[in-house]
Amino acid sequence: MRPPACPLCGSTKVWRDGTRRTRTGRVQRYICRDCGLRFTDPTQRLKAYNRIGDSAEYASPDDGWISMSGSKNSAKAVGALRREEESRKAGLREATTDFKSLLFNFAWWMKKQGYADSTIESRVKLLRVLAKRGADLYDPESVKDVIARQNWSNKRKINAVDAYTKLLEMTGGTWDPPRYSFTRTLPFIPLESELDQLIAGCGRRVSAFLQLLKETGMRAGEAWRLKWSDVDFETRTVRVTPEKGSSPRIFKLSNKLIAMLNGLPRESERIFGYKAVSHIRRTFERQRKRLAHKLGNPRLKRITFHTFRHWKATMLYHQTKDILYVMNFLGHKNIKNTLIYIQLEEALFKERDDEFICKAAKTVKEAMDLVEQGFEYVCTVDGVKLFRKRK
Repeated sequence: MRPPACPLCGSTKVWRDGTRRTRTGRVQRYICRDCGLRFTDPTQRLKAYNRIGDSAEYASPDDGWISMSGSKNSAKAVGALRREEESRKAGLREATTDFKSLLFNFAWWMKKQGYADSTIESRVKLLRVLAKRGADLYDPESVKDVIARQNWSNKRKINAVDAYTKLLEMTGGTWDPPRYSFTRTLPFIPLESELDQLIAGCGRRVSAFLQLLKETGMRAGEAWRLKWSDVDFETRTVRVTPEKGSSPRIFKLSNKLIAMLNGLPRESERIFGYKAVSHIRRTFERQRKRLAHKLGNPRLKRITFHTFRHWKATMLYHQTKDILYVMNFLGHKNIKNTLIYIQLEEALFKERDDEFICKAAKTVKEAMDLVEQGFEYVCTVDGVKLFRKRK
């Protein structure tokens, strides 16, 4: 049996929410997982014949109960109830249409103002979530109340406040925005072996995506937008179209990554083929959960796409001690965004200064491969070059 649709938002993601006692028995209640509305199936009618006559009772979603014994007054009451229910549904459809129109106009207004597509998408999504959870976007106090009741981090609440402030800017409204503050924390930096475990354990397309993030430190959105024409397989380079106001960059790719890219099907002009970066993110999260359980390492669940960027920047600063080089590598235009990696490097390697992986190279090809893997040359002993890399 298919679950009923929520009469407020139309979602079919509903749970059974117990039963309600009525004069003719119990009626099943539901709760919407998207907007939180509790309701009775609008198509459901409880019918129970009594022993005296052929009278019956019908349940309405608004808990209105009418006894039908064949009288004209009862028939009129039933008709009135049905008209009231249809009017209520029509009002919901009208409100939904008006709400969708408002968000569409807001998205188009932001587009004309020159905002990035990712910013538009995130702000519209936040406003849609607020509306589904009971906020009246035309009433600032209602929006403020819904934001306060959400079990969100303060950072997400700040984003919601910013999104609604921009909506009021479009409509010419004003409000006294709530004040939320958050404490910045250092991002999680995993071991390189943990990143390699994820790369080796994921599917072919996701593995190539992760290897690209590990080598270049580019954002997930920048990697997802890459086209086959952006990669020069002869020189093993890739051109990055920046997002979020970053600078354009060119990266050198390893032979391993080039081989992984060549193994992908060329079904579209985009290398990774997903319709949205959120699609490849959900695929990665499923595979990450499976690997964390299989390997018995819950730390893997903390690794996101942006973790690869943090890891790459931290390793670069540790190897070069040149914050300007790291800034240019990441495409930052403000060095304040890069300074966090100095603190990360100091915290990460404070107790690991003597932990190295050592390897030897007898040929030029072996030495080149080690350098591409991040190893640094130490010395030559008996004609063998020794390299090392911190764990």
